Amino acid sequence: MIFLCVNLLRSNRVFSLSTHLTQKVQVCKQAAGNPVKKASSQISCYRHFRATPSAPPLLFCSNGRTACLQIAPKTSSPLHSARVLAQCGHHFHTSAPVRALPAPLIWMVLKPLQKLMAIILGRSLRKWWVALPDNRRELMREWAWQHRWHLAAGACVAMVIVVLLLLTHLDESPVTGRTRLLVFSRENYMELAAVTSAAYMEDFAEQLVPVTDPRHQVVERVVQHLAQRNQDIPEVSEVTWSVHVVEGPNVNAFVLPNGKVFIFTGMLEAVADVHQLTFVLGHEMAHALLGHSAEQASLSHVIDLLSLILLTAIWAVCPRDSLAVLGQWVQDKLSQLMFSRPFSRKLEAEADHVGLQLAAKACADVRAGPVFWRQMEIRDQLTGEPTFPEWLSTHPSHRNRFTQLDRLVPQALELRESCVCPALSPTDPRAVFSKSVRVLLENAKHQGRGGPEGVHKPHLPHLPHSPASLSTGLPAALLAETAPPPSPKVDQEIKGPVPSVASELAIASVPAPAEGEGSQPVVQNTS
Repeated sequence: MIFLCVNLLRSNRVFSLSTHLTQKVQVCKQAAGNPVKKASSQISCYRHFRATPSAPPLLFCSNGRTACLQIAPKTSSPLHSARVLAQCGHHFHTSAPVRALPAPLIWMVLKPLQKLMAIILGRSLRKWWVALPDNRRELMREWAWQHRWHLAAGACVAMVIVVLLLLTHLDESPVTGRTRLLVFSRENYMELAAVTSAAYMEDFAEQLVPVTDPRHQVVERVVQHLAQRNQDIPEVSEVTWSVHVVEGPNVNAFVLPNGKVFIFTGMLEAVADVHQLTFVLGHEMAHALLGHSAEQASLSHVIDLLSLILLTAIWAVCPRDSLAVLGQWVQDKLSQLMFSRPFSRKLEAEADHVGLQLAAKACADVRAGPVFWRQMEIRDQLTGEPTFPEWLSTHPSHRNRFTQLDRLVPQALELRESCVCPALSPTDPRAVFSKSVRVLLENAKHQGRGGPEGVHKPHLPHLPHSPASLSTGLPAALLAETAPPPSPKVDQEIKGPVPSVASELAIASVPAPAEGEGSQPVVQNTS
């Protein structure tokens, strides 16, 4: 007698045998009220008779946890099967499930191999062509000319197939409704994000700020507040947002598609108040909920596949390897300047727009968004950061981002008002910042007239909205508790008071100081 046993893991599912092995099925179940002798649970037997006269019948028995497939004589009974079930239930083992690597990760590994294969193919074609006799080359040229229409038709068919494949991967972007190309799905990037977040946690293990640190609590509260106030967006409500503050001077923050928020303390020192912090985090969360990483990787994947044809042609046509290397470098730079970087700037501008909307629904002062980029522009000038033309960068310039956000502020203010948020201060932080900068420049000019001894470069801490106050005043303000009015228009399912993060507590803008005095920011509660 031969039998096979498997564990069913709390399921009553029954294996279905192929129809070519059976002709008819008889099912017998032992009723719960008449249990089999010495059997601990109910047993169901499914008898599958042989398909040929010489083949033995099959008996499938299950008690809901363990199943036995028995090849035995026709006289086998459910009682005998129960004994077999009791004996064999612990002798069958299965291997652990193995998960495939995420598709984007596989593509990242294969990407350099694809270029290497294109280079080898192009170089081989060049060597083969050079080795051909002159008469063979002439015959090849004549054949290509005679079949030029066939070759052109084949190229057109290939282009149509590529276009159809791209059309089948079109998707609608959430929030904006923009049509986009997605070769990799959001699920693929969720798997990759899990691997990436684990790698980041390992890299930043010694730099993570404790959760009891006021800076971590500030960011945690702002992120949770943004998520709560934007629950009407499925991409926000379906993600569990977690915060990790990294000790480091980098003015940077990023959010992975799985909701892991990483922000450096350098960014906390760069923002002036809670409204700017809300806008920055809203911008990074917008990248995640819009799926910009998957969208950018999809475009890069398509461009790389199409550029393989050009790369092969470069190595096949160029007479020397040195010229082929130069041609490959030019092709790579042109691809970046014409496709990758403009598209990246487009995604950054979209994240600014959506991030401003998220901050508006979170009752932040959206007028602080443009001020942040003006502040970053002056910061780069004072610290001597090198500036490059926008067309060479993956991000829009600070000035263009300020201009775009300044144009979007009226629309964001209307959205904020529709969310029943507390009234804003009549003092516009944009006007206050501009006036303070003018005073700062005048002070620097007067100090420069004092002679060479008095000439010195103005320091960033004297700017309005100085980041020096963030490490002390901002956490203290944010950790206080208030209860402003609710916001039912954002999402009918969100109940309860609006947290204090974007309503009553903020760092107030300082009016322009008198001439000759430095402008110092003051942290205070505003009503």
